[in-house]
Amino acid sequence: MKRLVLALTILASFSVSAKPLPCSIHPDKGSPDPALSSLAKISQADALKAALKSLKSDAKHVADGELEIERGCLVYSFDIQTPGKTGIDEIWVDAGTGKILAHKHETPKQEAAEVAKDKTVVK
Repeated sequence: MKRLVLALTILASFSVSAKPLPCSIHPDKGSPDPALSSLAKISQADALKAALKSLKSDAKHVADGELEIERGCLVYSFDIQTPGKTGIDEIWVDAGTGKILAHKHETPKQEAAEVAKDKTVVK
């Protein structure tokens, strides 16, 4: 019985993390990176303004920003550092509407693991 409960807990946590995003642009799987910019309805600058506005602190440093496909959605993804706070805030902005789709804080350890994972993924 304990194994069943553990298995269901793991399965439930996995399915929640893979929950589809309510986005406006769903590129075809395997779309080449150069084609993505033609699908975006807002500029990266406007997406960045929305991402920065969503953070409560005024002082911020954008460590990285790119247009990419995340969980089937076309998003601008920004890694933003806030002084006095360790790690980064990763914010996904819908490339069609400019709405914030996801915001999570990553510790330095989580950020390093994500960078390592990205290096192993072939685009």
